[in-house]
Amino acid sequence: MLGGVEIEHGSGLSGHSDADALIHALCDALLGAANLGDLGEHFPETEEYAGAAGVDLLSSVVRLVAERGWSLVNADCIVHAERPRLSPYRERMAAAIAAAMGVSPDLISIKFTRGEGLGPVGREEAIAARAVVLVARRRGEEGR
Repeated sequence: MLGGVEIEHGSGLSGHSDADALIHALCDALLGAANLGDLGEHFPETEEYAGAAGVDLLSSVVRLVAERGWSLVNADCIVHAERPRLSPYRERMAAAIAAAMGVSPDLISIKFTRGEGLGPVGREEAIAARAVVLVARRRGEEGR
């Protein structure tokens, strides 16, 4: 799973939940923007979260952030992966992420880049994902 979409490839990602690196990066960016810690604090490696779907974790994080009075302005995400070619999945990823967040896909930017043979990403040993979010206080919730 990557960006809430099943990716066709001979190997997959390993993790306690579904290992969706893109959604996990987005969750951490949202939690950080609202000063709510990190993903592991809210969803520890316990049986309760074993195999959890990233989109479900993202929906929970969005609720936590909203409880603090914040809403998403936009999200900018980048995935570093040598293979597979991910651009054909971009729109489906943006749609899956937006649905989990309850926002328009127009607010979700997803880009891809390769390692060009360098480091673990370039050697196809790993992928990496990063996300930056812009959030704003909802009306009437300033100073909360």
